[in-house]
Amino acid sequence: MNILLQESADILKEYFGERLEKMVVERAVFGLFFSGVKLSTGHGGLCFTPVKEIPEAVCCPSSAKAMPLSGKLGGRSVKSYLDDLSHTNILRKTLAIATLNALSACYWEENKNLEYKIETDVDSFDVMEIPQGKKSVVIGALVPMLKKLIAADADFKVLEMDSCTLKGKELEHFAPAKDANLYLPDSDLDVITGVTILNDTLPDLLAMCKPGADILVTGPTAGMIPDAFFKRGVTVMGGILVTKPDELLDVISEGGSGYHFFGKSAERIVIYNKQGM
Repeated sequence: MNILLQESADILKEYFGERLEKMVVERAVFGLFFSGVKLSTGHGGLCFTPVKEIPEAVCCPSSAKAMPLSGKLGGRSVKSYLDDLSHTNILRKTLAIATLNALSACYWEENKNLEYKIETDVDSFDVMEIPQGKKSVVIGALVPMLKKLIAADADFKVLEMDSCTLKGKELEHFAPAKDANLYLPDSDLDVITGVTILNDTLPDLLAMCKPGADILVTGPTAGMIPDAFFKRGVTVMGGILVTKPDELLDVISEGGSGYHFFGKSAERIVIYNKQGM
């Protein structure tokens, strides 16, 4: 299992203890952009839907193979979902991460004296300062951050698997994702998509980062307790806190995105490492 997911799950398992035995996932939904769950505690969690990583899901027989638990997702224990954090089936892992994020929301509700600071209704891109005269790296086509860097005439690279996700001036800064080791060690600001949590590339990426660099990990997948991430140099995490799980799951099941639920059934959150504040 991804060490970041394993450590995060272990912290929550230890905290909830025997209570975890009684918790179930009441609802689970795969949407076009987001997937999500609602726990029996009333808390919800999201994860990015990795559509591009399931090319076999193009007809009924292969789709059934891609998600064998369809029709049986509601009522499964939270513990069984957490077991799927190491599953090779990307869809099962997606719901496992959503469950981890939902448990994190429950943990935050019960614990106000945290070793880190959480702000709601804040965009993580807005809180990151661009280092003048220094290098930056963006991993993933995070358009709002790319626009911010371009407007500041910053020296940066955007690492992506596919250059087709970029356009205009963004393409001038493109570098293949496989070349991360050429750019991260010299970068003072690293903005990393939370999808790297889902595809297990984040631990290696963090190991390449320059000591003391400002590191933001952001996206719906990154809405979990940050302890394991902060221990490895991350300074800020940006995620989504679900406020009305049923309403949110209804929206994403209809292909909804953040435009449809922010300020209604979910809020952006930013989690700061107090050690770096």
